[in-house]
Amino acid sequence: MTTGRSSRAPLIWRGMRRINRAPARMIGRGRGPRGVVLLLTTTGRRSGLERTTPLQFEEADGVIYVASARGSQADWFLNAQADPHVRVQIGDRQLEGVAEPVVAPERIADFFRLRLARHPAMVRLMMAAEGVPPWASPAALERFAGKKALLIIRPLAGSGRP
Repeated sequence: MTTGRSSRAPLIWRGMRRINRAPARMIGRGRGPRGVVLLLTTTGRRSGLERTTPLQFEEADGVIYVASARGSQADWFLNAQADPHVRVQIGDRQLEGVAEPVVAPERIADFFRLRLARHPAMVRLMMAAEGVPPWASPAALERFAGKKALLIIRPLAGSGRP
């Protein structure tokens, strides 16, 4: 039985793919926000082609963290699940790494606590846009995190390690 719905991504996310192309080119040339946005290159799970996406990130304890606003349905997240070997560009630094997908809400909530400590105004604004108040309890933060997904990227030895 068909529902008449396409398996394609919703219009907003298809539009975001187009919108992301210009920032990706800028960041790739060394322009754009520094220390906040990286370029993640994955291998397309169906096409086998390289796919590059600009994403906000955090670095801590020698690893790189990127979260998905679309949860585990983001194309870049699905690509990294299918092939965890990824490339990352942060400014003029490039590295190869292995991505570990995380969907456990408590681990993702820990990531958001790190982001809140480092970028409180920006992260609280993003959370407020999704209905999470600035004074959210730990339980509310974990519920919010349950709708997200996270990649932990471990750089390969000798590959521009953070």
